[in-house]
Amino acid sequence: MTNTVKPPMVEIAIGELIDKITILQIKSENISDPEKLKNIRFEITVLEQARKECVPASPELAALEAELKAVNKQIWDIEDAVRDCERNGRFDEHFVALARSVYKTNDKRAAVKKKINELFNSRIVEEKSYAAY
Repeated sequence: MTNTVKPPMVEIAIGELIDKITILQIKSENISDPEKLKNIRFEITVLEQARKECVPASPELAALEAELKAVNKQIWDIEDAVRDCERNGRFDEHFVALARSVYKTNDKRAAVKKKINELFNSRIVEEKSYAAY
């Protein structure tokens, strides 16, 4: 059964939009499957259009976007390394260090997204709350 539904149009934080775009860029750089790439590129096109309509370009945003993409690439690489450890049954100190770096790097990601939201006085702001480490 195939249902065609109208896609939801919801307001999101600007930091969330930029984050999603950078993640899709990383996917497009690292995934070679043609069908997956087709879907990724379509989503990038849709999100880039929304960005052009809603988010003014600025040097500050360009710097934060580059920082966010670099952090997201670190997360991509860390998660690949964790999967390699899992595949090889390697749960040693290296695995523990990788696992710990996941949440530390995600904290960096959240901080950059928050800076983007603050730059544009985004009405929607993602909040995080974790126990101190």
